Amino acid sequence: MMAGRRRRRRVFRDRLTEVLFAFPALWAFATVILVPFGYGIYLTFTDWDGVGARGSFVGWQNFVRAFYDGRFWHSMTLTLAYVAVSTVLLNVIAFGLAYALTRGVPGERVLRAGFFAPNLLGGIVLGFVWQFIFLRVLVHLGESFDVAWLMKSWLSSPTSAFWALVVVTVWQYAGYMMVIYIGGLMNIPGELFEAAAVDGAGPWTRLVRIVLPLVTPATVISIFLSLQRSFMVYDVNLALTGGGPYRSTELISMYVYRKAFVEQQYASGQAQAFILFAVASIIALVQVYVGKRREIEA
Repeated sequence: MMAGRRRRRRVFRDRLTEVLFAFPALWAFATVILVPFGYGIYLTFTDWDGVGARGSFVGWQNFVRAFYDGRFWHSMTLTLAYVAVSTVLLNVIAFGLAYALTRGVPGERVLRAGFFAPNLLGGIVLGFVWQFIFLRVLVHLGESFDVAWLMKSWLSSPTSAFWALVVVTVWQYAGYMMVIYIGGLMNIPGELFEAAAVDGAGPWTRLVRIVLPLVTPATVISIFLSLQRSFMVYDVNLALTGGGPYRSTELISMYVYRKAFVEQQYASGQAQAFILFAVASIIALVQVYVGKRREIEA
């Protein structure tokens, strides 16, 4: 009986210690994430303008307005296209760089650092640097070498400005995703390549049959991060194009910001932000689910 009491006291002390150590992190998570998120959901059912003391309860009106807002859906469609193109190019280029820089290329450590460096730059700085490149450098090169498609700034038309955003995004994040793929490639046992070479498998066969299946965990992580960063991009969009020309490159994060803070329709912007969160979450969860299934099959 005494042994049972001592055991219960020991278990109680262990649980109390765990709670005490976990409490600061749980408190920070609740105050920084959970409470603001819950309060944000509440605001979507009001007409608060972001300035007044309080807003009236309006039910689902903000969501109804969002579904009938043509500009909102134009920005959402543009963002989905931007996310799809950026995610594919990001991961293809990142994997290509990682695969090339794990083959014993001379100076590969320096090259890895060089490709990773753009990720260290802030989005605002990066946007202004590339704005100068698109407006001045490339135009000057086009005029100097008589290259017609470079003579006109990429930021002057909706289509080319969209691709300018994609180029800058891929340039910024490809090195970061490359590091993840390098980690995945380094975990592949060398004996598999030796056995495949003995069996007569060529480089392409080894890539398709060995490398791609075994690098699936890194692929899942990289695609998830690419989706998350592409959906939430704002700083590069602001500094590079400002949503122009004529708001044709206004991605959804910029549109929601302007709705909430520029037009002072905070509750409406919050409802649209929640729709964006739901869309991004669904796509990310589906991607992770499919990726994990492929990982198990591999």
